[in-house]
Amino acid sequence: MTQHDARLPAEWEPQSAVLIAWPHADTDWADRLADVETTYVALVAAIVRFERAIVCVADDTLESHARSLLEAAGVDLSRVRFVRSEYDDTWLRDSGPITLRKDDGFRLLDFRFTGWGGKFEASRDDALVEALERGGLFMRAERKSIPFALEGGAIDTDGDGTLLTTWQCLNQRHPEASREMLSAHLAEWLAQDRVLWLDHGYLEGDDTDAHVDTLARFASPDSIVYQGCDDPSDSHYPHLRAMGEELAALRTRDGRPYRLFELTWAQPIVDEGRRLAASYANFLIVNGAVLAPAYGDAADSRAKAVLQQAFPDREIVMVPCRPLIWQNGSLHCITMQLPEGVV
Repeated sequence: MTQHDARLPAEWEPQSAVLIAWPHADTDWADRLADVETTYVALVAAIVRFERAIVCVADDTLESHARSLLEAAGVDLSRVRFVRSEYDDTWLRDSGPITLRKDDGFRLLDFRFTGWGGKFEASRDDALVEALERGGLFMRAERKSIPFALEGGAIDTDGDGTLLTTWQCLNQRHPEASREMLSAHLAEWLAQDRVLWLDHGYLEGDDTDAHVDTLARFASPDSIVYQGCDDPSDSHYPHLRAMGEELAALRTRDGRPYRLFELTWAQPIVDEGRRLAASYANFLIVNGAVLAPAYGDAADSRAKAVLQQAFPDREIVMVPCRPLIWQNGSLHCITMQLPEGVV
């Protein structure tokens, strides 16, 4: 095993807080702001049951507005910290810090955020980690700027040196790089020993080029939860079936097959003629619980049951996320967990 001076914690390890950014009229949420704010209120209410929430706000007016909505919903504001920062949009999984733990503190990896390969303006989002560091949010942490496009939603780790990612996303961002080169870079920067690649799996309505956090996630060092599709007539069926076969062929560090938990498939959600990406794999692990997206579909309860099997010692809390998928992401996409001790 390669020796590293830092370690990328798994999401299930102890956390200080969850970082989010409140939507406002200058983000892409403008046309449906009131709808999406209901999800943000429900999300913060769920987070503060288990740990603190850190909420980025653009100015005093937005902070006052967010406070009033949360207070009206009965949220414990003593467990909410507001921080001032500019941002283009609210997808903090991809613009927030990827935090490595060191013996004497933390390393904040600040990769380039290019708006998912230049699809959207992202200059303020790209500067977010530096702005939060400058604002004094982090303790015992050094920021490391890496001139390489990588989003947090594109990777998942077991906390023990194994990284899971998708070839479609990384190849789109870096078409000139070979798989071997990308594996070496990811292993070096993220302190990993193994990089597992998925070549199949996608969701209509996803503009991230197949982020792994919409498809397959570690639930422990020897288990993976993934989004399945049980409808042969659905366009996703062959791709997600092929992904399931890929996952079944993967092996743990000691050569065993992973325990696999297949998530149920929601009925197609179409908005103004556009299929939306309703993935149950986009859950967030917090201290003592798993917060999972609900879409108002009969599959919500079945997805909850699968997650309870995968995380038997955690409470499963469903959060209404149908407004989020209008902008092509879900619950995990708008959050970034911060390891215990970094704030």
